[in-house]
Amino acid sequence: MASMADIRNGMVIKFKDDLYEVVEFLHVKPGKGPAFMRSKLKNIRSGRTIENTFRESDSFDEVRIERTKKEYLYRDGDFFVLMDTETYEQMHVDQVTIGDNEQLMQENMEIIIATTPEGEIVSVELPTTVVQTIAECEPNVKGNTASGSGKVAFTETGLRLMVPFFVEAGEKVKIDTRTRDYIERA
Repeated sequence: MASMADIRNGMVIKFKDDLYEVVEFLHVKPGKGPAFMRSKLKNIRSGRTIENTFRESDSFDEVRIERTKKEYLYRDGDFFVLMDTETYEQMHVDQVTIGDNEQLMQENMEIIIATTPEGEIVSVELPTTVVQTIAECEPNVKGNTASGSGKVAFTETGLRLMVPFFVEAGEKVKIDTRTRDYIERA
């Protein structure tokens, strides 16, 4: 059991029957009354952020999250086959666990898997940027400028994104995995 004094940024705690990471905290000692702590907590599974106030008497369980590098090998039906880069052990991860990251993943890509001590996968972290080939987009029309809103394009994995007018089908583009936005041509 951890107390208010043990809390630190990046710590993962079990709170309200879920896992939360401490994003920031502030110890407050008012002139009158007991000390308390204001905190901002991020749900590890959903990514939702909440704010909470802890009293000095509150306690919670600290959860050790282990982050390991894995290499995405291939897809096998509803499962993704990942390999540990150090031990070469393979594991099958359910499509539900991967979620929307599926459209950004490419074979032989290195990703980070966060697991609880019980072996439950709580998050999948991709590299900040990925390079993908544009499979389909509207053709460039004379008169379109480099500025403006852009056009809709689809990558080889089926990801839909907005690209500038000058981008053509078959070109490689760099994509930000956090926002799913076009960055530049690769």
